Amino acid sequence: MAVTQQGKISRHEQKARAEADTRPRRTISFYRYVQIADPKLFRDRLLTVWSSLDCFGRIYVAHEGINAQMNVPLMYWDQFDAWIQSQPELRGVPYKVAVEEHEKPSFYKLTIKVRSKIVADGLDDSTFDVTDTGTYLTPEEMNQYIDDPDAIVVDMRNNYESEVGHFTGAITPDVDTFREELQVVPEQLRVHKNQKIALYCTGGIRCEKASAWLKHNGFTNVRHLKGGIIEYAHQVKQQGLVNKFRGKNFVFDERLGERISDEVIATCHLCRKAKADTHYHCKNQICHALFIGCDACVKKQGGYCSRWCALTDKAPAPLKKWFARYYNAWLRQRPFKKTRLKAS
Repeated sequence: MAVTQQGKISRHEQKARAEADTRPRRTISFYRYVQIADPKLFRDRLLTVWSSLDCFGRIYVAHEGINAQMNVPLMYWDQFDAWIQSQPELRGVPYKVAVEEHEKPSFYKLTIKVRSKIVADGLDDSTFDVTDTGTYLTPEEMNQYIDDPDAIVVDMRNNYESEVGHFTGAITPDVDTFREELQVVPEQLRVHKNQKIALYCTGGIRCEKASAWLKHNGFTNVRHLKGGIIEYAHQVKQQGLVNKFRGKNFVFDERLGERISDEVIATCHLCRKAKADTHYHCKNQICHALFIGCDACVKKQGGYCSRWCALTDKAPAPLKKWFARYYNAWLRQRPFKKTRLKAS
């Protein structure tokens, strides 16, 4: 069950309150695989402290560790960091700081959930050594792998993430979930089993498990980018390295993306012609499809993914209720996958 700072107030009101709070915030993510004896008690401890510091975010806690994406008011940053360093489970955990902040906050409420795992991967951890992960790659080494014709670079994110941004020459599996990718990638890479393989993801957490899983499946030379795309973007700028990431980094918060390079590699899902890489959710909450839209199409469609969604969203409440039932029963993908439009 989710625990939220705001309690039982509407999503709209939570968002309005967050947008009205103009204090500068720092968006960060971090994770750690560490044994947590009582995840519920740990969750409550986090909630008490982080609520008092007006933090927002989405955090998963499990026996195996913590996976956090959140923002912290800059005025409380020192207190936040001091508390993190005082906790045995979290001391020294590296923060991945967002590449860019938007005018609106990245999160507008604090949600902490107890889960069986901190990343849904569908694997039975008792069947392989989850600690036998690949060694890290620095940004400079990652660039070397990208330039090496004998090395294979693999994007361990979902297709709607890699669609708007990925490393030059990377393999980008056509999958909707990380769970699916862990089944597809070993087979897809079978012919490259004896080559050097570099994995990357948003902040590094998915690659920890993926590298161990590939090694378990007989891949002997697997490494992964330390800190993921987020840390890579910071380091190439600080070190004056060539940026080999094309486009945007998709992020799972209200921003839905942060620009890593000026290149736009995706196409508008609505007109199928204009170059675009800004994600939107359809304004029709029954649909809520994730789509990429150019400015002209988003304005023309009024924030909807189709004329049908615009029409049904303006229908009388009884008709909308009937359509919602029909959509959920017959049209929505089962098992659930993120509803999205694709460019043809």
